[in-house]
Amino acid sequence: MKASTFEFRHRFWILMAIYTLGFVAPWNAALPLDGTGANAHLWGVLAALLAKTGMMSIGSAFHVVLCAGILCAGTGAWMRTWGSAYLGADVKSDTRMHGEGVVADGPYRHLRNPLYMGAWIHTLALALLMPVSGAIFTVVLLMLFLMRLILSEESFLARKQGESYKAYCALVPRLLPSLRPRIAASGAKPRWTQAALGEIFMWGMTASFAVLGWQYNAFLLTKCVLIWLGVSLIVRALQMQNRPAA
Repeated sequence: MKASTFEFRHRFWILMAIYTLGFVAPWNAALPLDGTGANAHLWGVLAALLAKTGMMSIGSAFHVVLCAGILCAGTGAWMRTWGSAYLGADVKSDTRMHGEGVVADGPYRHLRNPLYMGAWIHTLALALLMPVSGAIFTVVLLMLFLMRLILSEESFLARKQGESYKAYCALVPRLLPSLRPRIAASGAKPRWTQAALGEIFMWGMTASFAVLGWQYNAFLLTKCVLIWLGVSLIVRALQMQNRPAA
């Protein structure tokens, strides 16, 4: 169930492959699972289902689903930024696991994996732009892959840190955050600018949903995915270039 060293090292590209397959849904060429037309994406399907209940018009239904998408996008972006601010963008993007010590501040006082949970929640917003089968594929497969990464990291940290990490795990939940912090703050200083830049894709997509979503044009928002992905890759390359040598 744990991810291999290869999977952890290449996790970014594996995630990109999952998202790409979700948007393209290549299986529809051989086995048509999704409808056709401008509103054949999950956003349109959910809006149509809401409208069929008779509780609201189709326009209001699109509005409700969009608001849910903005909430998911923003929540995921905030969770990852909060976590990155304390963990560090260099550690977050590293292809190696780090076992120097438990990060016991910020969101890590409430849950052990804010970065992974934030990514999954943000994906719920991106899934609205995908065909229905692609959205289900992405959301389910992403959670399975993230769990493999989590189990691999936790096993590594348990070997490196022993009882101190086991005690941390006994207090702080893995994925569902506690409302109250479970451990005392360590006094670490967050690096907000570095963290926000590291999550520029998520913040860019949150802004795109909030500003452009009211046009109800999933194709336009999908273009924004590609634009913000390109921007994030440039920022990622610059951050890795400027990180201190090991």
